Amino acid sequence: MMRRLTVISLSELCQLERIENHHIIEIVENGIVNPIVNTNSADATDNNKKSDWEFETASVYWIKKAVRLHQDLEIDWLAVALLIDLIQQRDALQKENAFFKQQLSRFTEY
Repeated sequence: MMRRLTVISLSELCQLERIENHHIIEIVENGIVNPIVNTNSADATDNNKKSDWEFETASVYWIKKAVRLHQDLEIDWLAVALLIDLIQQRDALQKENAFFKQQLSRFTEY
């Protein structure tokens, strides 16, 4: 089964979510999210052109969260990147913990 990848362009993202272009550039430069590399492009060497950036729609959540953290807490983008990384680690640990709790409950039911 192939997973369908849904993408959104930089201009669409800015327009739909009302996020300024320079904020998204800062988010990418700090490694919070990464644009999708288009390997089907006729000119593969020009993939770094910002106007051609596309993002997975799943990364829109993290982009919006990063912008909110930057604006609400008035912290720089590097601190936002650290916070996002910690939030993602916490989420992964919570999922892992839930999985292990489920496994443990199988053994304690008897």
